[in-house]
Amino acid sequence: MAFAAETLPTSFYERRAPDVAPDLLGKLLVRSGGTARTGRIVEVEAYSGDGDPAAHSRSGPTARNAAMFGPPGTLYVYRIYGLHWCANAVCALPGTGDAVLLRAVEPLCGHDVMAASRGNDGRRIQCVDLCSGPAKLTQAFGIDATHNGSDITASSDLSIRDDGWVPSHITATQRIGISRGTERPWRWYVTGNPHVSGGRR
Repeated sequence: MAFAAETLPTSFYERRAPDVAPDLLGKLLVRSGGTARTGRIVEVEAYSGDGDPAAHSRSGPTARNAAMFGPPGTLYVYRIYGLHWCANAVCALPGTGDAVLLRAVEPLCGHDVMAASRGNDGRRIQCVDLCSGPAKLTQAFGIDATHNGSDITASSDLSIRDDGWVPSHITATQRIGISRGTERPWRWYVTGNPHVSGGRR
């Protein structure tokens, strides 16, 4: 399946994360090359600099979060629980510490590759479960530490693109899976989409 889509430019990300995040809904996450796969972004969360108690950047740059302070349009990839990777699109000016967590995508092509990447050992994972969470998403797309700091606006094997599709309804809620900054309504998802992760759909 081919998609006529333009890679989002650096200028798209040169805004604060709460402004960029809802605009990422409906865009395409694309892994090119021999293991091509494409999914539509249906759920995101914003994390915004030192004023956000839930952001990894709240206390300034460290070896772990350095990529979060990098140029807009790059990836910040980190590991949780020592097991799973999470991918974030870096936003705002360099040094700000803003990023948007990619929480879920709706698989559009490359389903078999995604299932194999999820390590299903021959068991068939239902399509709605392939990428319905940040760790599932990175597994399905083969995103790991090697992508940390990579430029998703350049000609690379991983990018976010716009094919013109816009969701008709978007829901904003409080972020989930965190213990601080829970009052901020900085989680957005495509209303009613079955590929969204935990919480209301």
